[in-house]
Amino acid sequence: MKKLLQRFHYNAPVTLTFALISLGALLLTEVFGEGLKERLFMTYRAPLTDPLMYVRLIGHAIGHADWSHYMNNMLYILMLGPILEEKYGSKMILEMMVITAVITGIIFNILFPGSALLGASGIVFMFIILASVTNAEKGRIPITFIVICILYLGNEFVNAFHKDNISQLGHIIGGTCGGFFGLFLVATGGYRDKAKS
Repeated sequence: MKKLLQRFHYNAPVTLTFALISLGALLLTEVFGEGLKERLFMTYRAPLTDPLMYVRLIGHAIGHADWSHYMNNMLYILMLGPILEEKYGSKMILEMMVITAVITGIIFNILFPGSALLGASGIVFMFIILASVTNAEKGRIPITFIVICILYLGNEFVNAFHKDNISQLGHIIGGTCGGFFGLFLVATGGYRDKAKS
């Protein structure tokens, strides 16, 4: 049994840990109810003196409305996360995820004071756009990056005019962060070189 367990590899620590923490948050909110979700896993405008407001700026990306919401986000995260961690390194991916969650939360709270935001879809869109530049060369912009931006972000701009419970703004901000990170890292060569790892 020990030999069998040794064959399993925790290959993408940030991605897998994020999925597990999000699962734990979902289970906790299933047990303890909506109050816990609102207190820790949704971001909304609150006084700057409220210490939990700062927790929620990251916590909103961990929380999910229900199992379907969780599954949809985690499918993308678990599919793209290992590839991105391999390319950029776990520390850099974690930094990008935290920055994306905080920026999304701040902008959402400023623009929509009467609403709440939860879910990892901003990070999903960051991953999607970031993945489209993973094979880019310095000084060149891949056509796949442009097409993905048009398809994914363009669709979100169009859907923003429909009334639903989906935050297209969160998707757009996440995708914008992914594009910025990707192009910045290509321009500066700030990604992990496999030959040096």
